[in-house]
Amino acid sequence: MGHAFEGVNEVELDGVTPEQVWEAIATGPGIDSWFMGANEVEPGAVVRQAFGGYQPAHAITAWEPGKHLAYGGDEEPDGRFVAYEFLIEGREQGSTVLRMVATGFLPGDDWEDEFEAMTAGGEMFWQTLVTYLRHFAGRTARPVTAFGPPVADLPAVWSALGRELGLDRPARTGDRVTVVGEDGVVYFANAQTVGVRTDGALYRFVEGVTGGLIAMHHVFTDDHRDERSWSTWLGGLA
Repeated sequence: MGHAFEGVNEVELDGVTPEQVWEAIATGPGIDSWFMGANEVEPGAVVRQAFGGYQPAHAITAWEPGKHLAYGGDEEPDGRFVAYEFLIEGREQGSTVLRMVATGFLPGDDWEDEFEAMTAGGEMFWQTLVTYLRHFAGRTARPVTAFGPPVADLPAVWSALGRELGLDRPARTGDRVTVVGEDGVVYFANAQTVGVRTDGALYRFVEGVTGGLIAMHHVFTDDHRDERSWSTWLGGLA
């Protein structure tokens, strides 16, 4: 049967300009600073992404700098597709409203698990974008993506992550924590993701589709921890 979906998010960002929002969503370095993997934007034409061997290219269907961006929507042979639309509105007194709409279709009768993971991940990406714009707008991050080993007991790994962050339980939104020696706050957490903001980074831990955790970090300082060191760090949670 499959499942058609639409998700809408909207936020008002005080002290953030439409130009800063546009830079975040419509340039490769901007997208690198909050989304995932490595990204490249050919203005008005295509958005290219690379993540863990997956390298999609999304045709741009709307391009109005500072106002309106849309891309994606191309159907795969099984009917699967996803499309994104961003609407930007400058307000008086220096605020900007950003609205994001994601629409798509998942084929087959077993779409529920994929939709659940997509929803959990989508919530994290949106909250990361909002956090980036509120705390790091105009700055460019170095994206770091690392994969932990597959595990049989994911709840135990989430508990281990909580302990590594200085908690006696899995992390929750609003917790004050410490990650790799940096004080921070959990800006968002749900059943499959945890995001931590420090003064110099956005650290994210996401449940992978094959089991185990994936680190999807955005580092704004000269911290040189690389993918290998983070993979080892994740392995220590198992």
